[in-house]
Amino acid sequence: MKRDGEGLPAYRTVYEALRKRIMEGDFPVGSRLPSKRTAAADFGVSVITVEHAYALLCDEGYAESRERSGFYAAYRRRDSFPVGGDQTVPLPRAPASSGGGASGDSAPAFPHSVYAKTVRRVLTDYEDILYRKSPSGGLTMLRRTIAEYLGRSRGIRANPENIVVGSGAEYLYTLIPMILGRGRVFAVESPSYGKILTIYRASGLDCEELRLGQNGIDSGELERSRAGVLHITPYRSYPSMVTASAAKRHEYIRWAMERDGLLIEDDVESEFAPAIRRAETLYALAPDRVIYLNSFSKTLFPSLRAGYMILPDGLTEAYRETAGLLSCTVPVLEQCILNELIARGDFERHLNRMRRRMRKRDGDAPDPGEEKP
Repeated sequence: MKRDGEGLPAYRTVYEALRKRIMEGDFPVGSRLPSKRTAAADFGVSVITVEHAYALLCDEGYAESRERSGFYAAYRRRDSFPVGGDQTVPLPRAPASSGGGASGDSAPAFPHSVYAKTVRRVLTDYEDILYRKSPSGGLTMLRRTIAEYLGRSRGIRANPENIVVGSGAEYLYTLIPMILGRGRVFAVESPSYGKILTIYRASGLDCEELRLGQNGIDSGELERSRAGVLHITPYRSYPSMVTASAAKRHEYIRWAMERDGLLIEDDVESEFAPAIRRAETLYALAPDRVIYLNSFSKTLFPSLRAGYMILPDGLTEAYRETAGLLSCTVPVLEQCILNELIARGDFERHLNRMRRRMRKRDGDAPDPGEEKP
C-alpha cells in the first residue's frame, strides 16, 4: 500500500485530513462528505484508498455511511455536553471474565510451535542477559521494542523511558496510587471490571462510580464528579460492552484539561477490534493527560502475566521516587521472549490472524489497515 513521506499508509493521511476538517466544523454533523471519486482526485490517491479512509472514519465515529447516498459527518462537538446529560439506556451484559476490560470471549491461543521456537532462540541468543537483574521498569530493549510497536500499530509516540513493564494490568493498577498519591479523588465507570474499584479502595483512595450511557460515561455524571483522576475503558468496557464515541473521547480529554486532571486509559483487548487496525487512543490525542495501560495476557495467553503502562512526562520522576523503588515483577526470561515475539513480527501476525477469524465469525468487512509486519 502506498505510504506518505512520514511512513503512514496513504489511507491514514486521507483519514487524518478529513478527521481534522470534521472536528474543526468544516463538515457539520449531517453534512455530506466528498464523494469517493472527488476525494480521490483531491488527495491524488485511488478510490480504494479513500474507501479505506472512510471506513476508519465510520469505525471511529466521525462519519456514517448511508446506503446509496454516501458518507456524512457524524461528529458534533457540542454532543459531548448534551443538555440534561446523556440519555441512559439499559446496557448489554457480558459473560464473566477473568481480566480487566475484557469481554469474556476466549481468543484462540498463540501458536505453541512459534512460542516454543522463540523460547529456544532466547535461551541460546540471550545468555548474557538472562541472568542479570531487570531494571524496575523492565528491560530497556523491551521498552524500546514496545514503543516501536505502538508507533507503527496504534499511532502512539511513546518515550521508552516512560514505559513501565509489570505483571499484568491488575498489578499496574496497584502502582498508580503510589505514583499519584492518595490525596486525589478517583472515578471509575459504573459498571466496570470489579477489581479496578477493589484495588483502588484497598489502596485507601476516595473513589466515585460514574454511570455509563450508550456512548460512554454520562456527561452529567462527569460534570458533578469531584474526581481529578478518571479510569476509563474506551473500547468495550467490561461488562457493559460500551465503546466510547469519538465525541465522548474528546469530552474525556476536555474534562481532564479543565480540572488539571488525569485519565487512566485501560486499553486491554482493544487490539482485537476486528474492523480497526489503529483504534484512536486517548493517549495519542493527549499524551500529557493520559496514563495508558495494556496487557499481553489477553493478546497472547493468560499465563503470560505481563503488561505495560505509559506515563506522561510529568509523572516519570514521581514514578522513580515511589513505585520505581520496586523490582520488576516480570521475569527476565519472559521479557526476552516478549521482545523477540514483537520485534520479529510474530505478535502482530497473531493479532492479524485473530482479527481475520473474528471478522469471518461476525461477517465484518476487511480491515483496510491490516498489513503483514
